[in-house]
Amino acid sequence: MIEKILLAVSGLGHAEKMLKTLADVPSIQRSKVTVLHVVPHLSSAEAMTTKWEEGGKILANAIQYLNLDPSKVSSILRQGDPKRVVCEVADEIDADLIIMGSRGLKRLQSILSNSVSQYVFQLSSRPMLLVKDDIYVKTVKRVMVAMDNSDAAKRCLSLALFLLRDIKGGELILANVSTDLRGKESQITEISPEKNPILAAAYAEAKKYGVPARCFISSGKPGEEICRLADERKIDLLLLGSPDRRPSIAKNLVDIDRLLGSSLSDYVRVNATCPVLLARTVD
Repeated sequence: MIEKILLAVSGLGHAEKMLKTLADVPSIQRSKVTVLHVVPHLSSAEAMTTKWEEGGKILANAIQYLNLDPSKVSSILRQGDPKRVVCEVADEIDADLIIMGSRGLKRLQSILSNSVSQYVFQLSSRPMLLVKDDIYVKTVKRVMVAMDNSDAAKRCLSLALFLLRDIKGGELILANVSTDLRGKESQITEISPEKNPILAAAYAEAKKYGVPARCFISSGKPGEEICRLADERKIDLLLLGSPDRRPSIAKNLVDIDRLLGSSLSDYVRVNATCPVLLARTVD
């Protein structure tokens, strides 16, 4: 269930467009939305005053653009480090989904540029919908879930079914990629669900909710294959599970090893040609 949505805004952009598109989905129309803008700390009082005024205008413009039921929308203007404030507010309102814009920076660039979205994804266990600046936000009809045996993938499936069950003409694409690190691409093949145990279970779950589903398999480098499949099938929204690799001892520190290492979620969020919803297992 997605009952509470946190939309982090920095100026009218793709994140607002994504939420406006999602607002047409019947299951989302019952959700409450909190629109957040964070004013960073500045040295002079004059500069801070200007930023507060600009922040108020950004919030007002976002709410006017979204044109949602006023009883279901609230706004927060807060001062602080944007990365930390987004995480704090998400916890305060117990958000079921965080929506943020993303510049689509690669891992090292994200670290060096102090990427807000990358930081929030590392430290929050809440589902996070990232919308890159260079993609076209489309009406959500065709949703893809990258399936494996993980609890995170099953959580993605539940979110996808929540969104799709009331969408007329909606379609669920279930994809399972066999890892082949040699980089040799296989043909993307549509199969009957009973031929793949992972997809069979997901297909049966979709059938319970009356959601039309199709199953596809391929092999190769998982990130590349998932992005290729999403592009070929003209996917409107891609859902991908991500294991919880945050440090168990220092939950307040970004997992630098993960950021610098090989990460499926990082590859997909940077290279996918559609919005990407990343979800972890529930803490």
